[in-house]
Amino acid sequence: MAISVPWKGVYPALLTPFTADDELDLPLFAKNILAQLDAGVHGLIIAGSLGEVSTLTGPEKLSLLEKALETTNNRVPVIMNVAEASTREAVRGAREAEANGADGLMLLPPMRYFADSRETVAFFKTIAQETSLPIMIYNNPVDYKIMTTVAMFEELAVLPNIRAVKESTRDLTNIARMRNAFGDRYSLLGGVDTLALEALVSGADGWVAGLVDAFPQETVAIYELVKAGRIDEAIRIYRWFMPLLELDIQPKLVQYIKLAATATGIGSEHVRAPRLTLEGEERERVLGIIEAALAIRPELQTV
Repeated sequence: MAISVPWKGVYPALLTPFTADDELDLPLFAKNILAQLDAGVHGLIIAGSLGEVSTLTGPEKLSLLEKALETTNNRVPVIMNVAEASTREAVRGAREAEANGADGLMLLPPMRYFADSRETVAFFKTIAQETSLPIMIYNNPVDYKIMTTVAMFEELAVLPNIRAVKESTRDLTNIARMRNAFGDRYSLLGGVDTLALEALVSGADGWVAGLVDAFPQETVAIYELVKAGRIDEAIRIYRWFMPLLELDIQPKLVQYIKLAATATGIGSEHVRAPRLTLEGEERERVLGIIEAALAIRPELQTV
């Protein structure tokens, strides 16, 4: 049975680990999840963009869901990402996730088609009406070219299971704009690692994080410190973290973060083609950033 989703706190956008033979590495997936749970994350998101969703088959997504549910054992909610080109396939994915035990959904706008506002709202509404699961809308016009505006969220507010927004517009004023329009109607979770502290200080309820896949304790510490009002302490960790967080806003974020997770012992470098593992100067450069951060990794105090 699905557990309640608070839509607050740190929600890792989990990597999808593969073996050298291009199969799901479910033991390593579970190892990373356990590291996230030990750090105190508040939920998990599987099969997202960072999880290489565009290369996963339907059965593979369900295998990841099954392993995540088994590993978490109801300690935190497990959110399935839905990113499809057609409304019909998105509905199918939402229904399948619900039938197989997902606690909630993250929903992207139509893929590979630049839908206008009317089409995008209709897409979100249709899917929300076909599931009882709570939904977080992923608002990322930088990467997906579709902006879900305040006016569009006004139309979506009639759907009670559309509960949250992954705020990735890169415009921090949008947090104030959404609060002014809706109060606490929608939970807002910052979705850009390099703006995470600023989003939390601006009133975001949580953080959908990327580098958490390699550094879960530091990510949770920043969130907890901000919410405790200990901003100076959060800033010190955040400044140390920033060269790593910048790996999340690069075209090869998957390869870069997988390299970081490998360096911290909770991931591997294997990716699925057409992605290729890093090599040569690029790999050495990114590894240098990771190793420089590890050399001065901060001691974390109890929050």
